Amino acid sequence: MQYRKDRYGNNISALGFGCMRFTKSGTSIDLEKAEREIMTAYRAGVNYYDTAYIYPGSEDALGKILAKNGIRSKVNVATKLPQYLIGSRAAIDRYFEEQLSRLQTDYIDYYLMHMLTDLAAWEKLCALGIKNWIEQQKAAGRIRQIGFSFHGNTAMFLKILNAYDWDFCQIQYNYMDEVSQAGREGLKAAAAKWIPVIIMEPLRGGKLVDLLPKKAAEKIDSAPHGYSRAELAFRWLWDQPEVTCVLSGMNSVAMVEENCRIAAEAVPGSFTEEDHALIREVRELISENVKVPCTGCGYCMPCPQGVDIPGAFRCYNEMYTEKKSTGRHEFMQVIALRKDPAFPSRCVACGRCESHCPQHIPIITKLKEADKALRPLPYRIAQGIARWYLFRK
Repeated sequence: MQYRKDRYGNNISALGFGCMRFTKSGTSIDLEKAEREIMTAYRAGVNYYDTAYIYPGSEDALGKILAKNGIRSKVNVATKLPQYLIGSRAAIDRYFEEQLSRLQTDYIDYYLMHMLTDLAAWEKLCALGIKNWIEQQKAAGRIRQIGFSFHGNTAMFLKILNAYDWDFCQIQYNYMDEVSQAGREGLKAAAAKWIPVIIMEPLRGGKLVDLLPKKAAEKIDSAPHGYSRAELAFRWLWDQPEVTCVLSGMNSVAMVEENCRIAAEAVPGSFTEEDHALIREVRELISENVKVPCTGCGYCMPCPQGVDIPGAFRCYNEMYTEKKSTGRHEFMQVIALRKDPAFPSRCVACGRCESHCPQHIPIITKLKEADKALRPLPYRIAQGIARWYLFRK
């Protein structure tokens, strides 16, 4: 196992165990199976285990396994405050105490504000006294490092990154999200501030393995280096020194062993020019089904009405390069749940964006198409309810 440093010089394993996808037996987590997988990872050198309050049964299962095997003090536990459920200072304490109980511990190594999509969500927590609360928990040794996990665009990531003295952060990042979500720009901005970056969704929830277009899958499978689809994606990440730890939701011993092997081999600088060329070809093949040839350059921005034009087009394209539900879910996370609306429907057809677009995309027309596809009536209703809940006074 290779290790990379956190902000204070501690070793974090390059591979982290994502505990969201433990195998279920009926409605409960299969504890025996999860224990075999966690202990296999532990013996191979994995020391970072990521869970969250809202992962059903995950915190409880992880706590039981670590306690049973006497390894709590030998690993790093990361879990997350469900900030979207918080309405008072008392609620912060209540959720945190419940998490400590579930995890059978009296401290959390890496504690995150879960799924910040908008600076407004952090500001709401600040109004409830979260900064003072963090200081108290750190002083008491109950939280060792504080961070946030993020879904949104690069500009919003940079705002949140600069809004507090974070110890670390967690972003969605993979070879298809290089210029979306926090993106490479966000990764490098965090590294420039000596803020470690934990990577989630390195395979886009398995889509870069099982849901690749046929031609893209064949291109990887026939490449001379013999990497699997997952290995190619992991090696692309670990080639970047700014990446601290890559989370993988491993749910078999064989998967744990294979990912640990890759993590031990894939050091920065080991990805060849041929490998990079393969990634470029695969991206192009995945993008053959896109509806809008948007490169995410951002020349169309800022929109006077606040529309996130590149974000909307990326989500629209994902409906056709992956699945319709994938694009709509992404839209919900990165656009619909911002305090200041960025919906395509806000377009007033001023034409400013079209005059600046180097791809000469008919943006006004395509935004209407994207809005119709991304927000059918059930999704508009769900988004409205979610927004009311998140931004209620």
